[in-house]
Amino acid sequence: MIVSQNMVSYMEKSSWIRRMFEEGARLKAIHGAENVFDFSLGNPDIPPNTKVLDTMADLSQSMTHGYMPNAGFADVRETIAAYASTQYEAALAAEDIIMSCGAGGGLNVVLKSILDPGEEVIALSPYFVEYGFYVQNHGGNLVTASCTEDFLPDKETISRAITDRTKAIIINSPNNPTGRVYPEETFVMLCDLLREHPRIVVISDEPYRKLVYDSTIPPSVLKHIPNSVVVTSASKELSLAGQRIGYIAVNPHISEREKIIGAMILATRILGFVNAPALMQKVLASCIRDSIDVSVYRSRRDLLREILDEAGLTYAPPEGTFYLFVKSPIADDVAFCNALLKEKILAVPGTGFGHPGYVRFAYCMDESSIARCRPGLLRVMSEFSR
Repeated sequence: MIVSQNMVSYMEKSSWIRRMFEEGARLKAIHGAENVFDFSLGNPDIPPNTKVLDTMADLSQSMTHGYMPNAGFADVRETIAAYASTQYEAALAAEDIIMSCGAGGGLNVVLKSILDPGEEVIALSPYFVEYGFYVQNHGGNLVTASCTEDFLPDKETISRAITDRTKAIIINSPNNPTGRVYPEETFVMLCDLLREHPRIVVISDEPYRKLVYDSTIPPSVLKHIPNSVVVTSASKELSLAGQRIGYIAVNPHISEREKIIGAMILATRILGFVNAPALMQKVLASCIRDSIDVSVYRSRRDLLREILDEAGLTYAPPEGTFYLFVKSPIADDVAFCNALLKEKILAVPGTGFGHPGYVRFAYCMDESSIARCRPGLLRVMSEFSR
């Protein structure tokens, strides 16, 4: 066989998100896009703001487009460090910033830099499914620790998951798929728990940091946990998912700081990224304080909540992101998603996030489309209530 056995097994258990997205494309071709309600993929649909687009156009004509240091342009790293120091309440220098090809690229760089074969990384369930593939990319094993019933990290389950092989814990707040924002107490708890485990690194995956509602402010992992790094991107906050730009911020108090930063710079090169996209580094530095209009997503969230409430469905408190993680009316979340498909409503089973019995709705669509899904959703729920 030409294709590796690993990749064959990966394809067999590949992302439910993509599977449902592809089913949506098939249904749209048959019924028309306006008649399909695709809540499957978290693909930002709000256009980048005018400043971002103008900056892209201006810089494309005026900057050089060749190689730069693997960690990124020096002036860009300085600008990002100054901004991130305020955001994360940590005294970050330019050397603590490594520009990355989005958050996914950044996570792979961090994992390549810290993992030896057979070491373990803990993910908090429910979690973004690609974490498992990312960890395996670098010879590690993913271990899960279930969150509490309200989808907050649980000290006891994390403690039980830690072994002498544990090298990292990935946290994701604001969280995909639940929309939860972890409170400051979570980071205090993790700091206390990890005092006895000085080799464990907390990796905070934060591409949704600016997508929060109701005056919520995500606390800083860099403020509370010395052995920590933040990985983030402009994919959601600037609607630049396809441009693959982000950065890694390394806690200045992390153990072996210079070695870890050096390893991440080398990993950026040898993983084939070489460097983050030149143009988008400059754009991000120019627009780092900007954001899309979050109120648009908040209005969509409120409308979808109204429909879900009418249908009698319950969900995690949605404090951020553009997701709602909804409890399935039956134990089999895949069967519930299949029932929704009959009404041309696409959602992703919680099984795909390591948490069966729930379904994720991504509200990256206009309000009129969300409103039009109401009759179909109510019909599905009426079938289950008989």
